[in-house]
Amino acid sequence: MNFKITPSKLKGKVKVPSSKSHTHRALLFALLAEGLSTIHNYLDSPDIDAMIAAIEAFGAKVKKKEESLEVFGVNGNLEPPVDIIDAKNSGIVLRFIGALSALTSSYTVITGDHSIRTRRPIKPLLSALEELGAEAKSMRGDGYAPVIIKGPLTKGKCHLDGKDSQPVSALLVATSFREEKTVIHVKDPGEKPWIDMTLNWLDLMNLPYKNHDYEMYEIPGGGHIKAFEYNVPGDFSSLAFPVAAALVTDSEICIDNVDLTDVQGDKKLLDAFKKMGANLLMEGTTLQVKKGPPLEGATFDINDYIDSITILAVVGCYASGETVITNAQIAREKECDRITAIRAELKKMGADIEEKEDGLIVRSSKLKGAPLHSYHDHRMVMSLCVAALGAEGASTIQDIECVAKTYPNFKQHMVSLGANIE
Repeated sequence: MNFKITPSKLKGKVKVPSSKSHTHRALLFALLAEGLSTIHNYLDSPDIDAMIAAIEAFGAKVKKKEESLEVFGVNGNLEPPVDIIDAKNSGIVLRFIGALSALTSSYTVITGDHSIRTRRPIKPLLSALEELGAEAKSMRGDGYAPVIIKGPLTKGKCHLDGKDSQPVSALLVATSFREEKTVIHVKDPGEKPWIDMTLNWLDLMNLPYKNHDYEMYEIPGGGHIKAFEYNVPGDFSSLAFPVAAALVTDSEICIDNVDLTDVQGDKKLLDAFKKMGANLLMEGTTLQVKKGPPLEGATFDINDYIDSITILAVVGCYASGETVITNAQIAREKECDRITAIRAELKKMGADIEEKEDGLIVRSSKLKGAPLHSYHDHRMVMSLCVAALGAEGASTIQDIECVAKTYPNFKQHMVSLGANIE
């Protein structure tokens, strides 16, 4: 499937979809809890379906309703999976379920789609699990899925690289439910707001830990949690796209389901937009994008909100001067190499954009419509769609189905705001 986009003006109101990251964590803890947990306002997406199938493989019973998920947990007693677990396109399923697999004394095999098997490294997690006494191997020996993991964890200390937050978060959750204490040493900790999200969940579940400046964690273990109810907040990563669309088309819109008190790291993108001159106002749970002065380029260390690199690069094209994006090297290990990919596609549209090892330099550009490629990456689809809304002439984006990963109603929402998307 393709999108065809022509220049547009926007107005109206939409509701931002629920957080994928929070929905994943809610499902994990519901699996491990005692009794029936209810997750309200969950994100209904292929990634979440992959997580549901994974926790069911460990013994959870899940009932999917229109606006809630009911999960009957296993009270920490994971059942041995009887089949291969398919992470599909989800790095969170790969890493978090991989760590939980080491709590069982049977073999667990986890695979995924082409991106998971070739682009999403799991070696840091596997090495840490082996240091903790588990068997944990990449089945092809290349540091990628398929992986085979067998517990239990018998040792109390491990070390791993922390530039990608997911292996660290995965260990924080899994080791909370072993009986013994674990000490986790982290080199080069990055993406800290995503670690904060996991730690916030440990707090919510009353699971103790000690965080030593993100470089060492002490997890006492012995975790036991009761069933819970949870309302998933709106997703700041998804919020970025309608906000940016309003900015590049000089439009005014409102976006509901926004909770600025939530711990998601990507809310820092709103501060970045404000630094560039965006006029953003909050009224309750509604974010208003108002007309403001012309946007101006600035310099951003984007590591805390790394998933926003593609859309920030797009907005940089519509800002005067130069926008410099740094500390983004981990973006090369997402669904695609997002640094190379967004540079290549915006170049097709006439952007003055330069690729660096750890980021991008974007200069004010007059974009023109072009045939564009999504790289099967949901954030590339939405970013390029926003770029096209403010460009001259028509653009087409190939292979847009992946947008369902985080924003299943993206096209409908944008069309309701007045976007010309076919």
